[in-house]
Amino acid sequence: MVGNESIISGKSKDFALRIIKLYSYLCSNKKEYVLSKQILRSGTSIGANVKEATMAQSKPDFYAKLHISLKEAAETEYWLELLHESGFIEEEHFKSIYVDCKELLKILTSILKTNPKNKNNC
Repeated sequence: MVGNESIISGKSKDFALRIIKLYSYLCSNKKEYVLSKQILRSGTSIGANVKEATMAQSKPDFYAKLHISLKEAAETEYWLELLHESGFIEEEHFKSIYVDCKELLKILTSILKTNPKNKNNC
């Protein structure tokens, strides 16, 4: 992998680790188990699908896995907003992880735009 593709691998893994810590915090300190489970699933799925993309059988398979990552990042963005707006995540922590999520969305969108079939869909 080169360029944005190698960047997304590291950033999505780092983000997944932050999500795991957030999940632990929400369960331990806030006694929140429903939304935290959702964000754990979607937030760690981003990197898992990026990892799968690195072993893709073809270019279409590669782009399909990254498109799933993009959708999971958008879902994670939603859960972060809900957790923040409902008071489970304080402003400072929200801003930090939210910026990381937005960055993943931008990188994934940029990679997907390099696929001629997706140029008009991202």
